[in-house]
Amino acid sequence: MRDPEREMTFWLAGPERRLLRAIARRVPGAISSDHFTALGVLGATAAAVAYALSAGDVRWLWAATAALVINWLGDSLDGTLARVRHAERPRYGYYLDHLVDAYSTAVIGIGLGLSPFFSLGIALGLVVVYLALSINVYLESAVFGKFRIGYGWFGPTEARVALMLLTLVVTLLPASPARLFGDAVLAAAALVMLALLAARFTRNLRDLARLEPPITPGRGVPARAGTPRATSLA
Repeated sequence: MRDPEREMTFWLAGPERRLLRAIARRVPGAISSDHFTALGVLGATAAAVAYALSAGDVRWLWAATAALVINWLGDSLDGTLARVRHAERPRYGYYLDHLVDAYSTAVIGIGLGLSPFFSLGIALGLVVVYLALSINVYLESAVFGKFRIGYGWFGPTEARVALMLLTLVVTLLPASPARLFGDAVLAAAALVMLALLAARFTRNLRDLARLEPPITPGRGVPARAGTPRATSLA
């Protein structure tokens, strides 16, 4: 598998890339990319537990925020470390990274829903929409050969920053207004992400229709050189 060309257009992509490369160059040789992948999983799990425990003490939300930072560090630095060391494993990394991302998204969403500040249904709805955005990115990498991380200015890092800011805000509000505010923000975020997905889906279909125009019934068209053929899993 060829490593797809990476396109990072989201708002914090430039500063994040410079920071991660600077950190990666200083990581001891005994620490590998897999260690940072495990750190990201640990951060996501810790965030979920902290959100759930906030039902007993709101101060757990501060721990959840710190855990999200740990999740960002592990999830973002594993691939950067491999590229800085010229030790990429495209198929291994692609499979592991995206499966871990799916776990992290799901477990953080469940943790949000188990806290007293967000409804479980709305939190899980946000998880479904976020995973749909992710799946679309993976499909694009297979169809177009480009790994377009993020949707315009919005990417995984912005999502974490927004969640951390929301978490800090609800710690300052009384319980009932905090629940209403938290649910309203999550619902609005889900709607915005749906709109981003719809726009990207429409553009992708238009581009693919131009690359592969419809074939007139009864008239076969030889496949162009370099054009992948559709395959069936049936």
